[in-house]
Amino acid sequence: MDPISDKLKALGVYIGTASIGNDHKEDKKEKSDNSEWLEVISGHTINNLHGSTILIEKAFPEKYCHGCVELRNDIPLKGISLWMGQDQITDYPLEDFVFIDIETTGLSGGTGTYAFLIGIGRLIDNRFQINQLLMQDPIEEPAQLAAFEEIISQCKSIVTFNGKSFDIPLLQTRYKYHRWPHPFTDYSHIDLLHLARKLWRDRLPSRTLINLELQILETIRTDEDIPGWMIPQIYFDFINTRDATQLKRIIYHNQMDITSLAALFAHSAKILDRPLSYNPDNGIDLLSLGKLFEELEDDKVASRLYKLGVEKLAINTGAQEINFYLEASNRLAMIQKRNKNYPIALQHWVISTKHKYIPAFIEIAKYYEHREKNFYLALEWTKSAIQCIEGLQADENQKNIYIQRWLPELEYREARLMRKLATPDHNKNE
Repeated sequence: MDPISDKLKALGVYIGTASIGNDHKEDKKEKSDNSEWLEVISGHTINNLHGSTILIEKAFPEKYCHGCVELRNDIPLKGISLWMGQDQITDYPLEDFVFIDIETTGLSGGTGTYAFLIGIGRLIDNRFQINQLLMQDPIEEPAQLAAFEEIISQCKSIVTFNGKSFDIPLLQTRYKYHRWPHPFTDYSHIDLLHLARKLWRDRLPSRTLINLELQILETIRTDEDIPGWMIPQIYFDFINTRDATQLKRIIYHNQMDITSLAALFAHSAKILDRPLSYNPDNGIDLLSLGKLFEELEDDKVASRLYKLGVEKLAINTGAQEINFYLEASNRLAMIQKRNKNYPIALQHWVISTKHKYIPAFIEIAKYYEHREKNFYLALEWTKSAIQCIEGLQADENQKNIYIQRWLPELEYREARLMRKLATPDHNKNE
């Protein structure tokens, strides 16, 4: 028996019909006939060939603003398509995208975990609409899954937040449990958690959806929201009591997740579509965006983003900002190096050495050794880097990191250059 079945049975809930006596049937009929709790959550019963389930519908005003992001049908898709590596996404109308988030009876997954609430959001005619499918009893799961499949059949692309690791695999498990083929085979899947980690990886230590709501979307939830860890127990309590007071808070939590998901999609899509028009308050986000485009092998856009980031980061030279400034400057220099623009690369490296950035010393030494064949200057920059590490005014842990990471390479380079300079024909290599 599934672990969830044991827990539900302890609460007086029986799954299926084989083991249910007449008393339980009467008790379940009495609960099903009680519609007062449906009014609390503004839900109603829907029926299909597999039975009945509960539908909660919420429609937002036209061009609704979720924090600083307006939800409307003109979201550009070119950048998202580029990041996904799926050209067909560009041609999809916004109505073809479905935003999915589920609430479950646990976080472990497997056949013992149910998605008791499936939230589905869509943008239709500049209005954002949410349908939520709630099973008031696990016996309703086939009807719930059938209704879910019917709704998303009108779409071509799924958008989730951590859905590739959790939501979709769990739903696939539920379909498999009923020996049904799952409906996700022909959909593209955009998981915004992975994109958020790239866009805000340097500035935000936490990229949870709630933190992104606050830091990026500039919105905050009301006191009606509920911590995720409380959700499974509240659902079990509802099954036992049919008191929907706390269940209503889960409905709100799910609605906020879906709306924030759609807003984050719109915001991210605009950033990727016109990256050079992105003007955050800080240069750190420009550095992260530059990394993303460098990963996409678009050095032209990446270098311009790094340059904008360097300019913005140069204004603030605090302990945190200077590290990001140096990284952006060095990444810009490395792109120039790949494109053989050595004079520009040297300018950035020389500036970085003033901040005792060891990789810049090494790159300058490499340039003079391998490009200019000037072993004297290469040795001079190598020795400067060694002296910089030895004279580093930092705590012992940080100094040890520098010594372990860079000193062996520098000492090896120093010894090699001295051997080259000791050869009779070294002047030919200068």
